[in-house]
Amino acid sequence: MWRLHLCLLVALAEPFLNSKKTYEYKYEGLVRVGRELPDLVESALKMRCTFKIIGESPQTFVLQISNVDVEDFNGLPGKGVFSPSQKLTKRLSAEFSQPIVFEFSKGQITDIRTAPGVSNTVVNIVRGILGFLQVTVKTTQSFYELVELGIHGVCQSSYTVEEDSNAKELIVSQMVDITNCQQPAALYRGMALAPEDKLSKQRGESVVSTVKHTYTVKSTADGGLITKAFAQERQYFTPFNVKGGSSRLLALRDIELLKVSDTTDKIVTGQMQSRGNLIYKTEKDLRPIPVVMINLNEPMPKILDLIKHLAQANIYHVDSASSTDILNLIQLLRVATLENLEQLWKQVSGNDEHRRWFLDLVVEVTDERILKFLETRFKAGDITANEAGQALVVAFNHLSAEPVSVALAQEFLTIPFSKSHPLMWNTVVLAYGSLVYRYCVYTDPCPITVVQPLLDMATSGLSKNSEEDMVLALKALGNAAHPSSIKTLLKFLPGYTAGAEKLPIRVQSAAVQSFRLLASRDPHSVQDIVLNLFVQRTLPAEIRMLACMVLLETKPSIALISVISEVLLEETDLQVASFSYSLLKGISKSRTPDNQHLSTACNIAIKILTPKLGHLSYRYSKNVHLDWFHDDFLFGTSADIYMLQNESLIPTKLMLKGKMHFIGRILQFLEFGFRADGLKELLVGKIPQLKKGITDFATIMNILSDWQNLPKDRPLLTAYARVFGQEAFLMDVREDSIQSIIKSFSPSAGKESKVWEKIQDVQKGTSWHWTKPHLVYEARFIQPTCLGLPVEISKYYSIINAITVKAKAEINPPPKEHLGELLSSDISLHTDGFVGVTKDHFVFHGINTELFQCGTELKSKIVSALPWAFDLKINRKEQKYEMNLTPIKTVTELFSVKYVFHDFYRSFLIQNNSHDDFTHFKTKNSDVKFRQCADAKIYGTSVCIEAEAKRAHYLHEYPLYYFLGHTRFSYQLEPAEGAKPIEKIQIQVTAGRKNPPRVSEMMNLSHRVFKSNYRGITQSFYLNATPESVITVKALGLSPPAKPLGYEGVAFYLPTAQRDNIEMIVSDIGEEANWKMCANANTDKSQTSAKVKAHLRWGAECQTYDLSMRVSAACQPESKPSIYTKINWGALPSVFTMIGQRIQEYVPGISYIMGFYQKYEKNPERQAAVTVVVSSPQTFDMRVKIPEVVVLRIHHMSFLFQIYHNKSHHLSWKLQESPTY
Repeated sequence: MWRLHLCLLVALAEPFLNSKKTYEYKYEGLVRVGRELPDLVESALKMRCTFKIIGESPQTFVLQISNVDVEDFNGLPGKGVFSPSQKLTKRLSAEFSQPIVFEFSKGQITDIRTAPGVSNTVVNIVRGILGFLQVTVKTTQSFYELVELGIHGVCQSSYTVEEDSNAKELIVSQMVDITNCQQPAALYRGMALAPEDKLSKQRGESVVSTVKHTYTVKSTADGGLITKAFAQERQYFTPFNVKGGSSRLLALRDIELLKVSDTTDKIVTGQMQSRGNLIYKTEKDLRPIPVVMINLNEPMPKILDLIKHLAQANIYHVDSASSTDILNLIQLLRVATLENLEQLWKQVSGNDEHRRWFLDLVVEVTDERILKFLETRFKAGDITANEAGQALVVAFNHLSAEPVSVALAQEFLTIPFSKSHPLMWNTVVLAYGSLVYRYCVYTDPCPITVVQPLLDMATSGLSKNSEEDMVLALKALGNAAHPSSIKTLLKFLPGYTAGAEKLPIRVQSAAVQSFRLLASRDPHSVQDIVLNLFVQRTLPAEIRMLACMVLLETKPSIALISVISEVLLEETDLQVASFSYSLLKGISKSRTPDNQHLSTACNIAIKILTPKLGHLSYRYSKNVHLDWFHDDFLFGTSADIYMLQNESLIPTKLMLKGKMHFIGRILQFLEFGFRADGLKELLVGKIPQLKKGITDFATIMNILSDWQNLPKDRPLLTAYARVFGQEAFLMDVREDSIQSIIKSFSPSAGKESKVWEKIQDVQKGTSWHWTKPHLVYEARFIQPTCLGLPVEISKYYSIINAITVKAKAEINPPPKEHLGELLSSDISLHTDGFVGVTKDHFVFHGINTELFQCGTELKSKIVSALPWAFDLKINRKEQKYEMNLTPIKTVTELFSVKYVFHDFYRSFLIQNNSHDDFTHFKTKNSDVKFRQCADAKIYGTSVCIEAEAKRAHYLHEYPLYYFLGHTRFSYQLEPAEGAKPIEKIQIQVTAGRKNPPRVSEMMNLSHRVFKSNYRGITQSFYLNATPESVITVKALGLSPPAKPLGYEGVAFYLPTAQRDNIEMIVSDIGEEANWKMCANANTDKSQTSAKVKAHLRWGAECQTYDLSMRVSAACQPESKPSIYTKINWGALPSVFTMIGQRIQEYVPGISYIMGFYQKYEKNPERQAAVTVVVSSPQTFDMRVKIPEVVVLRIHHMSFLFQIYHNKSHHLSWKLQESPTY
């Protein structure tokens, strides 16, 4: 009998709503953001209500929500209470009072309809409420898995069913895997250029989410009736590894049936519009920005006020207090219409400051409005090429990559204004390629139509044989990385298309590098292509080297690495061999997760190749790779330097790039590159002229003087820059550009020169001000919760750069015909101004809607500022220079870092907008305050460092918690306490052979000092005379009528036939001052050896402390070349002694690591000596002697340079050749 009862129970368990009934439920939703540790602040929001589900037809039901009550919390859990949020309650109640209609059949909600005025936020909360009905109960299984639709998207669910036969109920548990949804509701924005690193995720996650639902389903005559529904969702987030502590979001939803009654009255719903199914819907414009909250109504006057405020606040300094207003302004611009933007342009375009701020920030309107606005500017020509280029490159790279945006962006390739300046045309084409790349990240398959204009450009450039057009199109195709572009790229590669080998090397090089981003999208196709290029020994070395570089970026298998090794074992081109070997060697030592498997394969290859290629020097092409990675922080960096050379000493191609590895993603932050085709032509066949090697500067200058004879269409130098992996800047430096610069600065340049015009402006008095606000990146991850509220993880990084310069000069006599007349004029210049930068970085985790925000926030601000005000006097004829600076009168902050990590709740419905709480703590808290100043009372100035930190506990356990609280660090200049008022600081420089006052007195003193210490080597020829100074420098603090105080330094050059002698004396200026520093150095010019001796004494009359050093190089025919260095010291300051002792403690351990061994001998206590003996052209022996009887030796260390001993007994240094094969 009980088996029959169970079958009936299970059969009736499928969730069902009777269209003739009214179901009344109570609802409570709670979201908390904080940490799972005691005594730390949390922020929270709670909403209660009751709702009715009223049947209209078998599949149509009405949802009525009433008794809405919202409360918020910000404080210590268990010690604070929730506060009523009356305005938010009123606002939500007004929208919830309107009826909501939904379609429900077989446990699935297929459509939700609301009145037109209901906000998207409220509709999503409704989705969270109705989500309890979306459950699948299978009547024949106790455990099953399904892919089904829910508020998080179409995701995998795992069910377990338990039966309570006494209560005639089923307990259904549902676990939803929201990390691998087939159709996720979660949204990523701003991370297309930071690809995921799956191997990094194996070491740890920065975001972990879990969702669990529990239903109580009661059997009724109609079917299963859900009487209780409980949902619990957790999300853990950290900028590091969640294993090291995290911010936790907890969302709870509790629904309980109150009663079921017959439906008596029909509900009048009025006009309704469809809002879609149960899947969470995100606002198209993603407003608001989570780290600020402002009222977005009537944006026009607010935008104008903010532009005026920011422009004014950053003229005379960088106003760090208003830097976050950039985000407010961006948010307002994003809600402005296209007509609003046009009106704003008319109002600000006439003011240079307002115009610049508007153009720099309107580009953050990331949809088609900005494209239409810029298109109007391009066609009207009412912005300069410089303004247009800056605006377009940011707009294209920050644009939301939607089909309509890509179509509008294509039009810029045909607007004549885009081609009005070569640099701007490069920017337009490259930026469009970047937009295509980001569009294809989220569009699969990516249509060929988006990349077709670039394919056409490449084909057209090839048919016209235009090197510039081909290179630009290929670089843009490299940015786009569209798989359909491979066929076109092959047209430019030798071995794939007939005649491609005749194309300029620069074009072939651009074609190979176009595969760099394709290496991750289609690695197998790219591997086949670049491997074929690499193994063709008839191809130019540069093409093969670049092919190897791209091949390794595809993360090849160990089998492919073996192929590379086999090729290199037989390689005859030492440039290719050296470069490829260094690539493998760098990766073999890599510690970043993306190279985890590749480094193992490369390590095996290096062991095979080292005997043959391990001694190749830096004369040949090289890659230098450095990286590190920390598992606890899930953070690391890597850097590469690529030097591609041929027979010239100057690299024909140089590339530098850096990457960041963080939160499971890889971001290629910056890359710079230079190509020296013109320089290469200059040096071809002329290397033998360098008889003295790279130190033969006269011959080098003679070679470079031929640059004017280069072909006009061949650039002397090409420079490019990549940002976030995308090439954004490309410029050729040609002969005409250099010629123009030389003519402008030539002494013979006259009034036609632009420099002449600037000099005239400075004489009248001129000023210049420039600011550049920029949102560097905006990365957002938005995911719905079971409550229908969006949990968001966002990162923002904004910068304000500013500089103001004022200058006025008096020139006597002023130039009349040409610039060279300035060389005989007296010039007085006054200038003041500042240069500064403010960097704001925000990390947010919590709930973000247009009505309220609730979560955890990390705010950091870095401010750098350098103000100046000085007078400069120049007398070029007498070689006298004087600078007068005004001492600091107030505290001037040069550098500061501030950050705070706190929880908050904010709403623009609240009068004061927000209430924030710093992270509180009770036990193990740490407050640190530090202040240290170094006074220079002579100049009335102090340099001070201040630091303050408030920290929570658990610092040693979790990296994240180290940041909890508040931190401030500053470096500043202040007036020195207790110092006499200083009128000005004066720096005097006198060059040439003229003795200033007091020189004879200072020299006599110096002679006595050096005679007493160099009796055996002193030459009387210069000690008994007063030599002439080479340069004299004074740094004085002036406070009339008192005598000047400060320091004076004089340098002397005393050559003889046998020696070069240099002396320098620095003395304290003052009536009773006796501190001096005396330095002497001399070089032996004999043919058989080279000797350098130096002696330094300082203190009272140069008698307190002393230090001497002797370096000698012996090169006798019958002995091996050697270098001997000895350092002696007498009394030294205590800090020197402490540092020396610390170093001495670590010498044995470090030496052991480096391969030294040691034995004990009795050595002088105040002496250290190093002897290096060349044992072969490639190796040397080293002997180190330090106090306390330690002798360290090492044998046969390898040179980076090769040493030759010629017949004249000179040492000749040359970049090391390869070993003989």
